[in-house]
Amino acid sequence: MKHTTRSVFLSLLSTLTALQACSYQGEQTTAAGQSPRQTTGNISFLAFGDGGYHVDYPKLKHIQQPRNKAEFIAKEKQDWLEEHRPLAEFDHAPIYVYPGTNIATEQGGAGAVGQAMAKLCGQRACDFGIQLGDNVYPSGADAGDGRDDQKRMDDLILKPLLPLFKQAPGLVIYSALGNHDWKSSRKGVALQSKWMSNQKNFHLDPRGYYRYRVGEPEQDIEFFVLDTNMLLSGQSFYELPLNPDGSEMALSQALANGSAELEEVEPHESPVKGEDKKQLAWLEQGLANSTAKWKIVYGHHILWSVGGTKYSEGHVLRRLILPSLCRYADAYIAGHEHDLELLSDDCSLYSSNNETRNKPPLPLIISGAAAKMRGKHTPFAEQQEQRYPQYELLWSKSFVWGFAHIQVDNQAERLSVEFFTTPRDQSAELLSQGRFSFEHRSDSLQR
Repeated sequence: MKHTTRSVFLSLLSTLTALQACSYQGEQTTAAGQSPRQTTGNISFLAFGDGGYHVDYPKLKHIQQPRNKAEFIAKEKQDWLEEHRPLAEFDHAPIYVYPGTNIATEQGGAGAVGQAMAKLCGQRACDFGIQLGDNVYPSGADAGDGRDDQKRMDDLILKPLLPLFKQAPGLVIYSALGNHDWKSSRKGVALQSKWMSNQKNFHLDPRGYYRYRVGEPEQDIEFFVLDTNMLLSGQSFYELPLNPDGSEMALSQALANGSAELEEVEPHESPVKGEDKKQLAWLEQGLANSTAKWKIVYGHHILWSVGGTKYSEGHVLRRLILPSLCRYADAYIAGHEHDLELLSDDCSLYSSNNETRNKPPLPLIISGAAAKMRGKHTPFAEQQEQRYPQYELLWSKSFVWGFAHIQVDNQAERLSVEFFTTPRDQSAELLSQGRFSFEHRSDSLQR
């Protein structure tokens, strides 16, 4: 096939709406204030993130610089090597080629993951779900691309999960915001929360961060949902490159050689009237005063990971929220890295009192593979283990589509997480990758 020009690609994009399958046009009911099914004993829920990607809504760079399949893979390999990743470990996501062209992009797995979650929830309890941000790729709602935002969110958020809602019609997804959801404007964020308020199966507080409780008294969980993009946008920090051995380059060296990049946020992302500081105070006070038996915090951005691309943000977010999490929380759940990971922090940096010192390590669950996939940076992971004794990588799975199923057992006093993947052939086969269990950390306050 002859080379397709950029103008042909732009023409292709203008017809994508016509090529898309019919989107869901179901009843519009309000989920605000709705609670998951109240349970005693075990409480089980799905955790998935970064599911809002589909080839019908490509990234801007794939519009401006279209590549055929060979060129696309070559660019992936170039980026891989520039990040000092071992060539022997190189891989990439499945490739999708737009019909009638030779233009390639990354295949998305949201549909297959949605079907796999539906299969799981036909086999075991799924009381509700948590969605970990980046619900609308690549630029959130109000992307300025001429596409209808109602259809965009029907396509990217709702449609992949229709098999799940058919299996469990009353299941509610409690959503968080990610950096891609914030990409276009505050209007885009508001459009998403408004859209969710009109869906019976979704909830996202207009403020972006909120809390809710599940379960009967003395057997319950209180969830604290963070807008981590808002928290990070209020901070000033540098993105630093990695050294060839996978270690993080020192700031002084990166500044000297010009490789340090100051993280700059768009004007609409900058906190208004101290809303980032208000959120941090809300988290600290909420966790401290919660009377729930279990306390779980989730947001989009990671605290630790082995992906090798988000570590600068991790340093900042740990400083902001780990002191509170170490003292009060039972787990932190995130997306952002497009893989599945299980890590822990022993909280030794925040063990100035016996209340923290005597607690088990804090579990850190990453479930960001609901539509996209990314590789592990093995040298980086090895350097993290050597340089940060408080951190431990327990398990990871890269270049997969998947999600997590989490269960809180009130009899055994343990939190368990099981990771599932589904194959690249989009068969939606459900594959268990491992189950892990952790001690109860938090203590409810006696009133």
